[in-house]
Amino acid sequence: MRNCWEVKKCGRQPGGGRTAELGVCPAATERRLDGANHGQNGGRSCWTVAGTMCGGKVQGTYAGKLASCLACDFYKAVCFEEGAHCESPRGLLNRLGL
Repeated sequence: MRNCWEVKKCGRQPGGGRTAELGVCPAATERRLDGANHGQNGGRSCWTVAGTMCGGKVQGTYAGKLASCLACDFYKAVCFEEGAHCESPRGLLNRLGL
C-alpha cells in the first residue's frame, strides 16, 4: 500500500526534494489520520487534508477540493484497494475533528 507522495511523486514528504520550494505536505504529517486506509499519516486519505497539491497547485479546504479529489486516480485506487474497508470521508473528517 503506497502513500500519495509515493504515487504522485510530488516531493513534499519530509525530506522530499521539493520541500524547500513548496513546503512539507500536510497529508504527510497529519498524524490524526495515521493508519487510515493503511496509510502513513494522511498518505492514503489526502483528499480530506487541506493544503495538499493537485495539478501543480496547492489545494484549499476539503469542501473546495472534494470534486477534483473524487475524480483523482489515486483516490479511486485507494477505494478499490481497500474495498468495503475504505474509510468514509465522514469517518476521516471525524478523525480530524471536523
